[in-house]
Amino acid sequence: MSVTPQRIVCLTAEAADWLWRIGAWDAVAGVTAYFEPPPEAAPRPRVSGFSSANVENILKLQPDLVIAFSDVQAEIAAQLILRGCTVLTTNQRTLAEIEATLRLLARVVGREAIAESLLREFREGIAPVPAPPSRPRVYFEEWSHPPISGIAWVSELIERAGGEDIFSALRPQRAARDRTVKPEQIIAAAPELIFASWCGEPVDVESISRRAGWDQIPAVRHGRIYELAGADILQPGFGLLRGYEQIKRLVGRAFAAPKRLRRRRRVP
Repeated sequence: MSVTPQRIVCLTAEAADWLWRIGAWDAVAGVTAYFEPPPEAAPRPRVSGFSSANVENILKLQPDLVIAFSDVQAEIAAQLILRGCTVLTTNQRTLAEIEATLRLLARVVGREAIAESLLREFREGIAPVPAPPSRPRVYFEEWSHPPISGIAWVSELIERAGGEDIFSALRPQRAARDRTVKPEQIIAAAPELIFASWCGEPVDVESISRRAGWDQIPAVRHGRIYELAGADILQPGFGLLRGYEQIKRLVGRAFAAPKRLRRRRRVP
């Protein structure tokens, strides 16, 4: 009998994405609604959101492994364990932890050799840009009410892209509630770029620009407020390469803008 799981339910999108990439999709029996499989992947039943799940529908799939993520899914994991399921819950927060988690999942399904080339691509894809002459100040908003600053891997990616995360001191805080910030702190930090991704809720860029006192913020004055798709930045897996490319492009554009302005001033 095989020691690798044959019926896996993924309650988190990055796990489903990774299993597809390393050729273990046939072993996936169900997925979260937040995972959009590529066209060539056979569809799978959707049995959960992120903070909620249909336990009965999961049990009907007779999983030999359920993969969950973070303290947000702790209660779901506990319910499944009490019902006799084997549950692997990961809690990665940093880029190093994300790579280690991807390696762990590959080992669980016996796909280590295939995964290694993808892990190399991941490491190369998130490599820091050359040290910039100056770093634009960046505020990343993970939630709006109350404002919550970016989780550790987002903060790391901002700095690797050449930006300065204005709340990098909060990076060690693993729980979202511990990264809550006050509007006056954001105003005082005067970010030159604002990135937002609101955990599954569309970002209202206009509402950000209309917040009381935020017209003082350089990012608001210059129209540098950008939504990043949750699938590209809030799912701690291989898909972060897409989010990092966007951040690099936008931070790079912020570097270029002052140069363009200087050239204009020299034109008679």
